[in-house]
Amino acid sequence: MTTLTRRRFLIGTGLAAGAGFTGLAAAPASAVPTSVPAPQRREIVRVLAEGIGNSLDPHGDGVSRESLGLFTNIYDRLVSFDRRLLDSASARKHDAWRYDYDHLKGELAESFQSTQDGRSLTFHLRRDATFHDGRPVTADDVKWSLDRAVSLPASKRQLATGSLTDPAQFVVVNPHTLRIDLPHADRYALPNLALTFASVLNATEVKSHAETGDPWGTNWLRSHPAGGGAYRLAAWQSQQQVAYERFDGWRSGDLPFVRRAIVQAVPSASNRLAALQRGDADIVLQLPPREFASLEGKAGVAALSIPVTNTFRFVAFNTRLAPFDSVKVRQAIAYALPYESLFDGVNHGKGAPLFGAAAGTAPSAAWPQRYPYATNVERARALLKEAGHPDGFQTTLSYNATDAAIAEPAALLIQDALKAIGVQVTLDKSSGAQWGELQTDKRLGFFIDSSSAWFNAPDYYYRIFFEGDWRWNFGSFDSPALVRLTDAARWESDTSRYDQLMRDAAKLVTEQVPLIPLWQPAFDVATRDDLRGFTYYIHGQVDFRTLSRA
Repeated sequence: MTTLTRRRFLIGTGLAAGAGFTGLAAAPASAVPTSVPAPQRREIVRVLAEGIGNSLDPHGDGVSRESLGLFTNIYDRLVSFDRRLLDSASARKHDAWRYDYDHLKGELAESFQSTQDGRSLTFHLRRDATFHDGRPVTADDVKWSLDRAVSLPASKRQLATGSLTDPAQFVVVNPHTLRIDLPHADRYALPNLALTFASVLNATEVKSHAETGDPWGTNWLRSHPAGGGAYRLAAWQSQQQVAYERFDGWRSGDLPFVRRAIVQAVPSASNRLAALQRGDADIVLQLPPREFASLEGKAGVAALSIPVTNTFRFVAFNTRLAPFDSVKVRQAIAYALPYESLFDGVNHGKGAPLFGAAAGTAPSAAWPQRYPYATNVERARALLKEAGHPDGFQTTLSYNATDAAIAEPAALLIQDALKAIGVQVTLDKSSGAQWGELQTDKRLGFFIDSSSAWFNAPDYYYRIFFEGDWRWNFGSFDSPALVRLTDAARWESDTSRYDQLMRDAAKLVTEQVPLIPLWQPAFDVATRDDLRGFTYYIHGQVDFRTLSRA
């Protein structure tokens, strides 16, 4: 797409001349109010991004980051994270928020409580909540959804971090009450229930599409919605566009201001920027730092830069594949990377660097933290020689096509820098639709990416990113010593002992370096000046429920 005029945009999203969306079956009459006037322009929000979600299954494997935005809007969970107003002049002016990890509120649950010993959680469901097809939401739907979540690989692994592992834990007390029994009190249980992995599905609908060998309806749900969230899915074309319509029967919160929303993939950052400035888009995601900075002082737009604490940009190795199964090879790459050029040139110095800690400095108990690596070509060459590669080697560096605004220039700088130590790098721009699958199947040997930890705690960070045979252990790292440290820290209540365990964990991963953190970014989003209520969530996608117009 070389240009994006208002007329072409409206036609492309099915909004010209009052046109409706196609591609998904319409909701049953019982779920759609009659005599509803068409939304006004101010009630429509249009988002441009590099990519679109590749799945509608919140418990599925290989889902792209963009899919998490889909799940947030079309499904409900028992609870959700509350939010807090950002503390900056620009944020206050535009009513910008971020999720509040420390406070949860009811979503499908109108109330919930824990027993004194923390081993049992009880949720009382809203009695007037329905799915998009008009069926009432019951405790049986919630139990079946959680049974499914702890049975399928991707969601099972995540929910296990909160001791949610067995369908027997989910007990229907009555049609509107569910109890969750835990083997022991776990501070990560309730926050896990606020994640999209714990989305509540229309069990009757999904079960009607189950097949022999597929009792959870995974084949069907990948491309069909079955929710009761604030928005119905009006149309969806994987990697192209998604369109939402407000579900006026939603009861899990205040009815949103936005009645219709469209997210469209526009790979060119300059086209996204131009569309925003013309008023042909309301929100633009994934602008490179240079384009984002160009918005300063421009009329009609707001540039919001939101500090984040749980996200990091990194380079990762598959530590189970040669030559990256050698710690000296990984350390050599860590000393060869052009950190300053990457941070200042690609990221324009935004956020916080995660490199350059003084050699020999004792690691802290925090995460992320600076690693003790800086560019040192001679040290890198010496380590490669010790590893048996005095003349270097050939390899491939992969990156996600929907992350190209940052990843592509970073990959080019890395490719050039590694020539200095004899490492010849071929670049691989992988399909965004397949990126999650490639990571899950461990088919990437050397790649650049960014990720976020769902929860802001060091032991959680190390367990997620450096343990287990799953997608988020990007380096395929396997260290029994690290497991012993994180297992002890998970249940440790003494602060000083916990901190020592986490310092030991930091020392281990910085020495073994299965991945190399580069920087901790800010989350940049550009909106039209009259848009209010943008809320940053961990996944960095748009939650339409909180938006309004000035």
